[in-house]
Amino acid sequence: MHFWPLGMFFFKASIPRATVRRMRTAVYPGSFDPITNGHLDVIRRASRLFDRVIVAVAVNESKSPLFTMAQRRLLATRSVEQLKNVEVDTFTGLLVDYVVAKGGEAVIRGLRAVSDFEFEFQLALMNRKLNEQVETIFMMPKETYTFISSRMIKEIARLGGDVSSFVPAHVEAALKGKFERKKR
Repeated sequence: MHFWPLGMFFFKASIPRATVRRMRTAVYPGSFDPITNGHLDVIRRASRLFDRVIVAVAVNESKSPLFTMAQRRLLATRSVEQLKNVEVDTFTGLLVDYVVAKGGEAVIRGLRAVSDFEFEFQLALMNRKLNEQVETIFMMPKETYTFISSRMIKEIARLGGDVSSFVPAHVEAALKGKFERKKR
């Protein structure tokens, strides 16, 4: 407590304690095989809304990834290194369990088109049923990225097309390296 003079009288001023603000954490899960400029657009915008964003590279048994888990993590890490509140991790198992284990409260999901919505909506509802404390936030990339998908990028690269406007330069180089090795 502090006492402040007021003329001849002193009054007691109560200085409020600093309020402790909880760090708000969001998880952006995906296979990121590979990470694209569309993903990066969503990550950048999420990093402005949350104190901490975790890009969670997932094992997806239903997909046959081009890149290993370690390679996808490295490509994602290099892509977000300039964003100080973004980190990259890997996970297996239930997403809501991972979010809680990381101290998160939200899942970021990217929506490119109406066709994505039904699947993403079902996932969000199931995650809510599993843990209603974890919110799902849908974010749309800029219009210039709405048509980009990792699957299309891999196909263009496999056929020798130019993917430089769809992915960071190091991802483009990694794609070229993968497909050059497969041709041999």
